[in-house]
Amino acid sequence: MPSAYNGRSRTRERNSVLSRPEFMSLNHQPLRGGCGPPESRGAPKRAAQPKPQAIQKNEEPTDGGSKDRRESTKMPEEDCMQLNPSFKGIAMNSLLAIDICLSKRMGVCASTSSSWGGCRSMVALLALTGHGITWIIGTIVCLTRSNTLAGQEVLVNLLLALLLDVMTVAGVQRLVKRRGPWEMTPGFLDCVAMDVYAFPAAHASRAAMVSKFLLSHLVLAVPLRILLVLWAFLVGMSRVLLGKHHLTDMVCGFALGMFHFSLMETVWLSSNTCQTLISISTLSWSPFF
Repeated sequence: MPSAYNGRSRTRERNSVLSRPEFMSLNHQPLRGGCGPPESRGAPKRAAQPKPQAIQKNEEPTDGGSKDRRESTKMPEEDCMQLNPSFKGIAMNSLLAIDICLSKRMGVCASTSSSWGGCRSMVALLALTGHGITWIIGTIVCLTRSNTLAGQEVLVNLLLALLLDVMTVAGVQRLVKRRGPWEMTPGFLDCVAMDVYAFPAAHASRAAMVSKFLLSHLVLAVPLRILLVLWAFLVGMSRVLLGKHHLTDMVCGFALGMFHFSLMETVWLSSNTCQTLISISTLSWSPFF
C-alpha cells in the first residue's frame, strides 16, 4: 500500500508540473519519429536549440560563400589556362619580352642622363625631319611655289598621302593604346600630329612612305637614292633611341608606310583633278595672299 500511494502521488506531482503555463506546449506538441521516452518531454529547451542554429547556418548562405563557390567553379579553368598555355601564347609573350628588353637597351638617348645623353638634341633634330607637321607644311609651301603641272600633280598626291598617313596612324594608335618602353609624355608637336601612343611608329611610317614616293616619282642620282633610304631608316631608329617606340613599333611603321604608298598609287589623282583641287583651295585662301 505505501508503494502504490507513493506512485500515485508522484504521478499527481508530475501532472501538476506539466499543467503549468510554461509547460503547456509540451503537452500539445507531437513527438517526431514515434513515441519516445517520457523523460524527453520534460527535457529543457536548451538541448533543442542547436538544431535551429544548424538549420539557419545551412539555409542562410552569405554572399561571400556564394562568391567563393563561383570562384571555385572558375578556378580550375583559369589554372588550366595558366599552367597549360598554348604554343602561340608562349611565343607571343616571349617575343614581347624580347622586344621590350631590346627597346629599353637601345633607348640610349631617352634622357640627358643616359649613356648617349649628349647626342639627344642631335637625334631629336633628326627625328624632327620625319615629323608629320614638318612634311605637311613643307609640301604646301612647295605646292604654292610650283609652276609645272607635273610637279603640282606629284605634290598634291604627296599631300594627300601625308594626310592619309597621319589619320591612319592616329586611328591605329588610339585603337591599340600601347605605351613606349620608357613611358614618356608626348611633346607638343606630337600632340598636334596626334602621335601620342607608340604603336605603330608614325615617324617610321611617314619616312618609309615619303622615301618610296620620292624614289618612284623623282629622277634622282644613285647617291641621293641611297641617302634617301638611309634617312628613312635613321628617322625610324631615332625614335627608338629616344625611347619613344619599341623595335616592333618601328618595323610595323615601315610596313604601314609601304602600304600607304601602294594605296596612293592605286588611287592616284590625275592632273586635271589636282588642278581642280588647287583652284578650289586658291579661291578659299585668296584673301590671305
